[in-house]
Amino acid sequence: MIQVSNLSKLYGPRLAIDHLSFEVSKGEVVGFLGPNGAGKSTTMKILTGFMPASDGKASVAGFDVFENPLEVKKNVGYLPETPPVYLEMTVGDYMDFAARIHQVPKDKMNSAINYAIERTGLGSVRNRIIGNLSKGYRQRVGLAQALVHNPLVLILDEPTVGLDPKQIIEIRELIKGLAGDHTVILSSHILPEVTATCQRIIVINRGKIVATDTMDQLQARLRKGLIYALQVKNPNPAAIDALSKLPGVSSVSPAGTKLVIEIKPGGSEVRDLIVETAVKTGMGVLEFSSEKVSLEEIFLQLTTEEKV
Repeated sequence: MIQVSNLSKLYGPRLAIDHLSFEVSKGEVVGFLGPNGAGKSTTMKILTGFMPASDGKASVAGFDVFENPLEVKKNVGYLPETPPVYLEMTVGDYMDFAARIHQVPKDKMNSAINYAIERTGLGSVRNRIIGNLSKGYRQRVGLAQALVHNPLVLILDEPTVGLDPKQIIEIRELIKGLAGDHTVILSSHILPEVTATCQRIIVINRGKIVATDTMDQLQARLRKGLIYALQVKNPNPAAIDALSKLPGVSSVSPAGTKLVIEIKPGGSEVRDLIVETAVKTGMGVLEFSSEKVSLEEIFLQLTTEEKV
């Protein structure tokens, strides 16, 4: 549904994005994650035809962004970081205006507006002036205008920025509900945003893609070995020493009654031996489970260790 190949953008001498290549499949919700200034918004603007690229190719819904920009715009709903709303208009009037701008056929206009308002939960404020609405509701209006022509692709740039926690949850749930019916690419620098909303993550840093995968696969790739947590009653030094000497164990790090155990790659068969040793040495095993690398750790590794 979205195909990007060697996409680059220069702002004078500065390379904002550097030979980006990625794909997004039909019905997928993909998170475009990176620190501020990484090139996320620039990429979004190019994909929506808002600005040209300096080099490379991009297509959306089968249409080349540069050769067929009008066809691309017919198939894309775009919510920039600042919602493009007219504060003096009512929600209903603005949605009518947005439908006309998107060239929704007259015989389908009412149903299209009703669909967008219903999906974004704006029914109760339909007749209110946008300028009198909360920021969360203005964000919903911005999303509704992106939905009104029922596009195949939704491109959302920082859709929850500046919202309070309740509003963030509401917008996240709204976006997740659009999966399947629409292909969604969501740009964000907020770490929990992508895990709560997206099926796959593309990490960008200094204009380059440094990783693209599911959350679980990223965690597996960035672990040096397998990490397990052993919760015990009695973490005595002799028992900890016995665990650390087991073949296949890289390290044992005590943290109160919790032991963080790192196993060498390919050493997963040592798990049973760890539990047996803990029992025999009188530790009193309460729980044994795998430890996941957090998104924060992944983000820091990818955006600080990658050399560009």
